[in-house]
Amino acid sequence: MKDRPLIGINTDYRATTKGRTPHSYMHSGYFDCILSANALPVMIPPLIKEHDLAPILEQLDGVLLTGGDDLDPKKMGLSPHPAVTVMPERREASDRMLCKLIQQMRMPVLGIGLGMQELNVVNGGGIYLHLPEDMPRGIPHRDLQGGVHRHTVIMEPGTRLEEIYGPGEIRVNSYHHQGIRKLAPNFRTGALAPDGLIEAYEGREKGWWVVGVQWHPENEGNISLDMQLIEAFTTAAATWNRVPLSLAKAS
Repeated sequence: MKDRPLIGINTDYRATTKGRTPHSYMHSGYFDCILSANALPVMIPPLIKEHDLAPILEQLDGVLLTGGDDLDPKKMGLSPHPAVTVMPERREASDRMLCKLIQQMRMPVLGIGLGMQELNVVNGGGIYLHLPEDMPRGIPHRDLQGGVHRHTVIMEPGTRLEEIYGPGEIRVNSYHHQGIRKLAPNFRTGALAPDGLIEAYEGREKGWWVVGVQWHPENEGNISLDMQLIEAFTTAAATWNRVPLSLAKAS
């Protein structure tokens, strides 16, 4: 078991605009919660070529996929929607490549918010573009004024999520207008909102630790329940036997 596993964290990206140079950045909560879980964060810039990303991944023990703006509907075969804020093309290309390589290596991964949705899409799932229209009878999943919004989620019995959070329900923060419409075949539901929306999933394969959550555990100042999730992730990373990508592809 590694004393302090290396956890890669993908960065957001903003292209050149008038008066601003291009830059990458991330919410400090992502790397602070990894540090609090006795792991070391490694920032991954938005690289779009496999031969640039792969050597970085081969030095890591796990990846945390961060939140952000929305996936481009056109890349999923869907029509544009006025409520969709499309992320920069460079970030989406990089994130999709990152998800693909993580899946091939069976590297421990925690997807948060957008990261959860991306990992699901790359693995064959689908998303709702705008929940107020797609699930008009659903509960609110964000504050329209941009404030803090919370609702309950119910853990599915017999899942990794139930092991981490305990049985029953918990209250989580909620900032999203999209969600999981179709779950990827290699994932299973870990937690549901009261309206039936999938709020968390996990991997079906015993050899691949993967969890996706729609809420943001990094935003709550390292409260105990959310740190249980982060610590479960870093523990999985610390005990993972890294496999070179070339061998992973061949298997």
